Formats: sequence, C-alpha cells, structure tokens
Amino acid sequence: MTREEKAKYIDELADQLKSYNVIYLADTAELTVEVVNNLRRKAFNSNVVVRVVKNTLLSKAMDKVEDKDFGDLKTTLAGATSLMFAEVGNVPAKLIKEFRKKNDKPILKGAYIDEAVYIGDEQLKMLSEIKSKEELVGEIITLLQSPAKNVVSGLKGAGGKLAGILKTLEERA
Repeated sequence: MTREEKAKYIDELADQLKSYNVIYLADTAELTVEVVNNLRRKAFNSNVVVRVVKNTLLSKAMDKVEDKDFGDLKTTLAGATSLMFAEVGNVPAKLIKEFRKKNDKPILKGAYIDEAVYIGDEQLKMLSEIKSKEELVGEIITLLQSPAKNVVSGLKGAGGKLAGILKTLEERA
C-alpha cells in the first residue's frame, strides 16, 4: 500500500468514525473465511457495518477525529481488529452474544457508545442490555399515559356506579 493509499484509507476510516456514535472493536482472528462471511451476513441483516482494519491505521484515524474522545480504546489495538458500526448501541453486542453461541469469537475488545468508552469482553452482557433511545422514549410515554388511563377508567367506573345508585334511590322513593 502506497503512502497516498494509506492516507486515503485513514481519511475514509476517520470519516466513518466521525459519522457513527456506536463503534465496537472486536477480535475476529483465527475465524475461517466461511465463519467471517456468516458474521458479516448476520451483521448486514442487523444493520451493522463490519470492517477489518489494521491497528496502526485505525490509531491514526482515531487521532484525526478531534470531536470524539476514544479514551483507552487505543490500548486494545493489538492482534486482529474488526470494527462494527451501528446506529443502535446494543445491536452489535447482541450480535456478538448470539454469534458466540456457536463460535469462540468474536471477542469484544472495546466499544464507544455516545461518548462513553467500554473496555473488555466482560462488558458484553451489560452492553447487550442497554436500551435504545426509542425503547427509553417508549417506556417514558407508557409511564406518562398510565396515570391518565387510570383517571379516565376511574371516572367511567364511578359514573356508572353513581348512575346505578341514583336509579336505585329513585325506584325506592
């Protein structure tokens, strides 16, 4: 790879790092081509972009991205590294967990999710349980609607009871 090609590759990688707020670094070394292709297929179906990168070029691309602090993610850049880009924070973690039911890898090296940095494979379970923004908004709306529904149903029920009591009193009189 010539210097110009490396510079172009680093720029493209830096642009990808800038455009995503969910970035996972995983170790996919020693996986066969067939297994890696299967992982890529599942990732594509889950709207996750998978890209195998050279650590030195990734490190240089991270340096070019000034508006994001990747913290200790650079310390994980050893051995084979695959990047996973997504729009939803928990999707790559769920993909890795599901894929590891049949394979030993990929192993999570680290993740950058909305300005937070997570290091190590032991973070995988927690990352897979993170709720997306849409899920959180849905839960908040449900919580806000619940008291209103209770008031409305209470008024409907009380109105029916009150009408029944008045009718009974009218019949007795």
